[in-house]
Amino acid sequence: MSVTGSVCIIGSGPAGLYCADEIKRLAPEVAVDVLDRLPTPYGLVRGGVAPDHQKTKQVIRQFEPLFSKGGVRFLGNVTVGRDVDITELRRLYDVVVIAVGAAGDRKLGVKGEDLAGVYGSAAFVGWYNGHPDFADLAPRIPGPGVAVIGNGNVALDVARILALTPEEAHDTDLARPAASVIERHPVTDIYVLGRRGPAQAAFTAAELREMGELAQADPIIEPHLLPEHPPEDMEPRAARVARRNLEILHGFVQRPRRDVPVRVHMLFHRAPRAVLGDGHGNVAGLLVEHTKLVNGQVLSTGVTESLKVGTVVTCIGYKAVPFPGLPLDERRGVIANTDGVVEPGLYVVGWARHGPRGVITANRASAREAAGHALEHLSGKTAHGSGGAGLEKILAARGYRHVCYDDWCRIDAAERARAHDGAPREKFIHVSDMLALLEENRRHLEAAGVKVTD
Repeated sequence: MSVTGSVCIIGSGPAGLYCADEIKRLAPEVAVDVLDRLPTPYGLVRGGVAPDHQKTKQVIRQFEPLFSKGGVRFLGNVTVGRDVDITELRRLYDVVVIAVGAAGDRKLGVKGEDLAGVYGSAAFVGWYNGHPDFADLAPRIPGPGVAVIGNGNVALDVARILALTPEEAHDTDLARPAASVIERHPVTDIYVLGRRGPAQAAFTAAELREMGELAQADPIIEPHLLPEHPPEDMEPRAARVARRNLEILHGFVQRPRRDVPVRVHMLFHRAPRAVLGDGHGNVAGLLVEHTKLVNGQVLSTGVTESLKVGTVVTCIGYKAVPFPGLPLDERRGVIANTDGVVEPGLYVVGWARHGPRGVITANRASAREAAGHALEHLSGKTAHGSGGAGLEKILAARGYRHVCYDDWCRIDAAERARAHDGAPREKFIHVSDMLALLEENRRHLEAAGVKVTD
């Protein structure tokens, strides 16, 4: 028996699109609409993946056919809780799937973290990626020192982007305002620090290796903190990751130091204890304590040191932010759910379900599960809502204009056209500029006698 009905997926990042793809693969007759509060699809692929990781961003290519010929509709510039609420969407659609990610930064919980010059990675990464939420961040980067707190790939991304030369940044989609600030306020010392040791760091080998490939920056490791092998009691999979990372770190130690302007200090067994101020509300340093690892537990040693930095970027994890009309599990930092189920007909997928973990493709498992929940809910039932047609009526009555996939293609083409030679695109970093472009395009078409429909 074929399955029919309508599904609304809120969020157009990988988790939501993997879910849409699975639903259409298993039940082609089901109508799927993907909503996003931005006019641009693809979520963190566009706004979170590092600007110099263009190969990683190519995952977008597998999602494009969903919209262009796969029967999935994109409705951008639609904010749930402002333009339409979750209760209305549940009345319009047979199933609603939440795929909004985890956009909040976890707090350090130390004195001074509210000083000017302290930024969470969601904001800082969003800023240099041209995310509209952070287009006006204007971070304070006086140099010469920056502390990056965290021992995962995001921390490496932040350190690497700050260390790029203008030539290295040329072929990226680093937001132009960010590129200008970084070039204008070069740093000489970047401190990447974590509470645990190098064997426990969550870097992937590919990201770590890149730290040794920068044109004008050298990674600096403290040899006495670098073990030869992972701990014997480490879980096999984690041990394989640790072994590769340790090999790379030993390679950094063994190679000759270069006379380059930037030093990336990879400080292990360091825990932040306080952000130090200059007496005028700005960051002037970071107090860190040396730690030791005993039976897997991080213990204090009482030995402290101060790092002279004017900027602190925390890369210690993300959490879901409150979503209008849905309960939040504060402890887990996710939308409250049981194995992806909020309640029958309402499901959650990706980081909003289980928190931030893994690479982009790691979202496939929860996406498949959410698709299974959705199709099981639809099976044998008669569609009850008006779906996308009803949503468009509501939005039109309230004066909101959604952005369709063709509109996004126009934004995409314009970004590519205005890029300098070698760069993949120059992003629009304000929603108003994207909408102005679409309105101008609409006027030109209507002046030429072309009927414009969404």
